Amino acid sequence: MSTTAIAIIGSISVGAYLMTVRMIPRLREMFIKANLCGRDLCKKDKPQVPESYGVIIGCVFLISMFLFIPIPFTFDKDAATDAVTGGKPVTFPHDKFVELIAALLSICCMIFLGFADDVLDLRWRHKLLLPTIATLPLLMVYYVNYNSTTVMMPNFARGLFGTSVNIGIFYYIFMGSLAVFCTNAINILAGINGLEVGQSIIIAGSVLVFNLMELSLGHQVESHQFSLYFMIPFFATSLALWKFNRSVCLSALSAC
Repeated sequence: MSTTAIAIIGSISVGAYLMTVRMIPRLREMFIKANLCGRDLCKKDKPQVPESYGVIIGCVFLISMFLFIPIPFTFDKDAATDAVTGGKPVTFPHDKFVELIAALLSICCMIFLGFADDVLDLRWRHKLLLPTIATLPLLMVYYVNYNSTTVMMPNFARGLFGTSVNIGIFYYIFMGSLAVFCTNAINILAGINGLEVGQSIIIAGSVLVFNLMELSLGHQVESHQFSLYFMIPFFATSLALWKFNRSVCLSALSAC
């Protein structure tokens, strides 16, 4: 495991947090002029409240990940130059590189969907279809690199189905449907200020703790390291938006 790569993404995430904290209040008027705003019905004067702030943290997150793309392969032993072979490069880990790019492509699609929803007010059928399409790059990479459709059964079901079951094509249907469920489960709480990004922080924090616990035990090191690459900047940028929402809520309470 390259602890250097994790330390670098941590440093980039700190910079992303500071950048997001500064950008959010400064872009308030820009969103209002573009009519990407709503009315705070909980206040007597019903002031305008900017919306679509998610696109800011999404863009900062993507910039952070774009800067990070060469880092894990720079410190990857398989991609380094092997002095024993006369200075010839060892086989570059194309499978890992494609996984990273495909994940970023899917995230770009979801950020575009979120911004299009704020601007065009998409219908629910579109919100069900587009996340499924956005998962296709990930599913195709998984099919090419692994194509394992075997799932482990929980303890209470092993007496009926055994330890594992190969569900075939239904595995890919399930993974595509999972993306639809996760995105809409977050989006359905968007009307409650702070709660939407708050649950994102809780989920990301839980995944971070789980990754670190598994890494300390030496379980699936590459998979959990790959997860950390995405979760650390996501947690940092989401924390910046939560901080802004919290400050707005506290100022409203003090005014009351």
